[in-house]
Amino acid sequence: MIALAMLLGAAPLEAREYLKQERAQSRGFSPGVVTDGGRIVWVSGQVALADEQGQSLAGNFEGQARAIFRAIDAVVKRAGGSIKDVVTITVYLTDPRLIDPLMPIRREFWPDGDFPASTTITVHSLPSVGMMLEISAVAVVGDK
Repeated sequence: MIALAMLLGAAPLEAREYLKQERAQSRGFSPGVVTDGGRIVWVSGQVALADEQGQSLAGNFEGQARAIFRAIDAVVKRAGGSIKDVVTITVYLTDPRLIDPLMPIRREFWPDGDFPASTTITVHSLPSVGMMLEISAVAVVGDK
C-alpha cells in the first residue's frame, strides 16, 4: 500500500496523530496521541550518570536530560524509527522544580511540536546518588 501511494505521488499515512492544545504545547507535551498501525517499541527507563564520552553528569540535570533523550532516540533507532516516533513518556523527577528546566530541552528533541503525551512523577530518589531523572517511553514506528 505504501509503495502504491508513493507511485501515485501521495504521502504515506502516518501511524501517529498528535492531539495538540496551546498550554500543552507551551509545556512540551501533547494531551493525547492517536496511533493506527506501526510497530510498538517499549523503551525501558533511561538514566544518565555519564555522557557518551564518559564524563560525569552527576548533579547535572540538563546534561542528564539530553543524554537520556539521546539514549531513547538510540533505542528507537534500533527498531527502525527515531525519537520523533515516541508517543508517550513517563518522567520521574527527584525535585518538582526540575520540570520547568525540562521544557526547553523537550523542544530541542521535538522541534516540530509533535510532542509525546507525558506523565511526570516526583520520586524521593532514584537508584544512584546524583541521578536527577529517569524517563521511559513508548514509540510507534512505521506507517499504517
